[in-house]
This record gives sequence, C-alpha cells and structure tokens, in this order.
Amino acid sequence: MEADRILRQYAAGERNFREINLAGADLKGVNLSEANFTRANFQDANLKGANLTGANLREVKLAGVDMTEANLSEANLIGTDLSRANLSGANLMGANLRGSMAREVNMTKANLTEANLTEANFTEANLFAANLTDASMIRINLMKANLSWSNLKAVNLTNAILSESVLERANLNQAILSGAMLSGANLTGADLRQVTMVGANLSEANLSNANLRVANVSWSTLAKANLSGANLYRAKLCWSNFSGAVLLEAVLIDANLNRTNFRDADLRRAIMPDGTTNDS
Repeated sequence: MEADRILRQYAAGERNFREINLAGADLKGVNLSEANFTRANFQDANLKGANLTGANLREVKLAGVDMTEANLSEANLIGTDLSRANLSGANLMGANLRGSMAREVNMTKANLTEANLTEANFTEANLFAANLTDASMIRINLMKANLSWSNLKAVNLTNAILSESVLERANLNQAILSGAMLSGANLTGADLRQVTMVGANLSEANLSNANLRVANVSWSTLAKANLSGANLYRAKLCWSNFSGAVLLEAVLIDANLNRTNFRDADLRRAIMPDGTTNDS
C-alpha cells in the first residue's frame, strides 16, 4: 500500500512527499512531522492523533479528513482544503492557515493560539470552545460559524465576516473588530471589554447581557440590535447608529454618546451616562 511505502521511506529519513496521493489512507497516530506534502491528496484519510508538527501541507487536499487530536503545531496549511474535516481537539498552535478553505470544518476545542487564519474561509465552521488567543483573523469569513464559548482574546478580526455567527459567551476581550460584519450575530453574554470595533456592522445582532465595558464602538451600525442588560460603562459610542435598538436596562454610565443616533430605541430603565435611570 502507498501509505506503508511512505512510512517506510519516512523512517529511512525521506521527508519530501510532494503531490503524493494518500486519499482514504489509514495513517492514524503516525509521526510525519517536518515532512513536505505540498499539493498532496489526503482526502477522506484517517490522521486521527497523527503528529504533523511543522509539516508542509500547503495547498493539500484534506477535505473530509479525520484529524481528531492531531498535532499540527507550526504546520504550513496555506491554501489548504479542510472542508468538512474533523480537527476537534487538534493542536494548531502557531499554524499558518492563510487563505485556506475550511467550510463546515469541525475544530471544537482545538488550540489555534497565535495561528494565522487571515483571509481563510470558515463558513459554517464549528469552533465551539476553541482557543484562538492572539490569532490573526483579518478578513476571515466566519459567516454562520459557531464560536460559542471560544477564546478570542486580543484577536485581530479587522474586516472579518461574522454575519449570523454564534459567539455566545465568547471571550473577545481586547479584540479588534474594526470594519467587521456582525449583522444578525449572536453575542449573548459575550465578553467584549476594551474591544475596538470602529465602523463595524452589528445591525440586528444580539448583544443581550454582553460586557462592552470601555469598548470603542464608534461609527458603527447597531440598528435594531438587542442590547438588553448590556454593560456599556465608559464605552465610546459616538456617531454610531442605534436606531430601533433595544437597550432595556443597559448600563451607559460615563459612555460617550456624542452624535449617537437613538431614534426609536428602547432605553427603558437604562442607566444613563450621568447615573440616572431612564424612566421614559
């Protein structure tokens, strides 16, 4: 079998396996660290628990692959096809996934700390409870993705697409979301403290009970968004559009509301910048 031959060659010191075809191969638990698989085909293969640390997987076909708990730390996955692959619990720390296709990929509880996901396509991906601390996610497409309970602390999501994504209870503390598209996203109970999302689109998003303490949400669109019970203490909301938004019992103490549009917004029982409760 081709897989057996590759393993023998690897054991003998060979590391160059460019464009090899290992579609459907059983490589469970193997060690192929530092190997070069540029443009290879692993479609539907079993790489569960495999060690691919530092491997070159550029433009490789990994669609439908089982890579549960595999080690891909510092691996090169630029332009790789990970569509519908299972990487739950995988270690992708420091990996480069720039421009990769990862539609419907399963990365539940995966470690993507300091990974590069710039311009990657993660539409409808499952990143539940994934660790994305310090990851670069500029212009990433996460439309309809599940990021509930994920750790996105200090992540750069400039101009990212997060429309209709689920970020319930996600940690976005100090993240950058300037220019991001978050229309219809679910950010219920999310930690958005000190976040920077200048010029973001949060129309019809659900931010109920979210913590936006000291966040910069200026020049953004939050039309018809739900901010019931949200904490906006000292938040910068100048020139933002909250028309038709629900801010029931929201905390706006010391918030900057210069030129903020609250037309038709529901501010009942909200605590206003001066500390008074709005009774209207």
